[in-house]
Amino acid sequence: MSPIDGLGSAGARRRVHAVSFLAAGEALAAVRRLRGEGFEVHDVHSPFPVHGMEEALGLPPSRLGRVTLAGGLVGGTIAFAFQAWTHAVDWPLVIGGKSPLALPAQVPVSFELTILFAALATALGLLVRAGLFPRADGRPAAQPHPAVTDDRFVVLVVERDGGFSAARLARVLESLHPVEVVEGWRVL
Repeated sequence: MSPIDGLGSAGARRRVHAVSFLAAGEALAAVRRLRGEGFEVHDVHSPFPVHGMEEALGLPPSRLGRVTLAGGLVGGTIAFAFQAWTHAVDWPLVIGGKSPLALPAQVPVSFELTILFAALATALGLLVRAGLFPRADGRPAAQPHPAVTDDRFVVLVVERDGGFSAARLARVLESLHPVEVVEGWRVL
């Protein structure tokens, strides 16, 4: 069984070519060249984020910032509402002649809860969007290459239709000088 062989719950099985590189720049150039030649690059696995890879893959901008903003607004609202209710309704105390609802005293707690909820929303949003929760069957997610978490950059090229030419892919890959090319099947 190839390292890129994997079973999934939905989708069709497609032939995948896992092209390995040793440098991030080589993988980025390969993605740009392969997409320019009309090949479908399904994904890129790397040991660290590569600047410019999102644009090279043609991915839309992330919506994670919106999740962070929503979490921060919820946290700030909860903090302010709880303090306002506590100081003005449930336990109204006049201290030093100030109003029970003194806004400057509520800023630190509101700020802290805004940051806390924003951070938690960001982490949860990332886990949900990336599907990084434990799998139902208990198996770990399949990696396209064992060294992808250490020093390899793996570009996955998918055969989607009958117009795919393995010979043309081989010619393009010959000019890119990959370390290794592995063919296998994956459910996409």
